[in-house]
Amino acid sequence: MSTSSTPRITFLKGHGTENDFVIVPDPDNALALPAPVVARICDRRAGIGADGVLHVVRSAAHPEARDMAAEAEWFMDYRNADGSIAEMCGNGVRVFAHYLQREGLVEQGGLAVATRGGIKQVHIAKDGDITVSMGRALLPEESATVAVGERSWPSRNVNMGNPHAVAFVDDLAHAGDLLSAPPVSPAAVYPEGVNVEFVVDRGPRHVAMRVHERGSGETRSCGTGACA
Repeated sequence: MSTSSTPRITFLKGHGTENDFVIVPDPDNALALPAPVVARICDRRAGIGADGVLHVVRSAAHPEARDMAAEAEWFMDYRNADGSIAEMCGNGVRVFAHYLQREGLVEQGGLAVATRGGIKQVHIAKDGDITVSMGRALLPEESATVAVGERSWPSRNVNMGNPHAVAFVDDLAHAGDLLSAPPVSPAAVYPEGVNVEFVVDRGPRHVAMRVHERGSGETRSCGTGACA
């Protein structure tokens, strides 16, 4: 993609359960990826289109990841579709690992990936399946209310390396069109914004979910949201 105001960027496209990403290889962290450029890349009409950008950087080359370089060679510098910086993306880690393995940069077996949410342990199986140890969910005491139109629901505050507000509803249609972020109050509970999950209990070990991802809008799946 190239215009007079957008640099020429080498990229690939990938998805995990239809949570889709533009992959930008940049081992030496040489690219400037300001928010407006990322937003243009992710625009589904004027750009390539994606839920976010996976910026592939060696940990030693990125100031936010250098202290993790001894344990994790690669840093997933994840950006939301609006260009904002995110701590973690569960499906993104799997796609990130698949890219590294496909390019011969890592082997099958165990792999440590640095993220802003900490180091995530990934396993690449011989059959190509990729699994991630997402870590323990944190349950902060603060809670908030999620609203859509005239309806509102209590939500549970869950941190999976990134923040989530999980609200159980009777019908997923109650979430509306999710074209904009559902208001959460008090907003001070999530000063950096929040991913909002609307969940229906459908029986033992079975729930259905819709998610509005902070900075990206409604997505078809969300790994950290499923864990939350």
